[in-house]
Amino acid sequence: MARILLTEDDEAVRSFVKRALELDGHSVEAAEDGGEAVEVLTREKGSFDLLLSDIKMPVMDGIALALHTARDYPRLPILLMTGFADQRERANGLESLVHDVVTKPFSLADIRKAVRNAISGDLPSETRRYA
Repeated sequence: MARILLTEDDEAVRSFVKRALELDGHSVEAAEDGGEAVEVLTREKGSFDLLLSDIKMPVMDGIALALHTARDYPRLPILLMTGFADQRERANGLESLVHDVVTKPFSLADIRKAVRNAISGDLPSETRRYA
């Protein structure tokens, strides 16, 4: 299946999402923040099928990570997650760089479907709403 870089500062969410995606046969490498994710991307030369990142994180947030990733690895699909409405609004205008923004809390089925759609390039079933 796919090779995914998961960036999430909350250990419980990171473990939940990692296990969920591994159930679908994906290989998941996890990073605790955007700075660590940049190091992984650089070391691995961007050789992932998807970047899945939280927006609100210390060191480097998901928006900055998405901008960095899109600049250096423009073919790498990006899927963002957030539990904060104000952070979701910050993603407005990034439609050309980010496949979708998944709202927390989400179910196992929700995140697995969002990842499948991002990897396959399918557009989200709902119109994107950032507010």
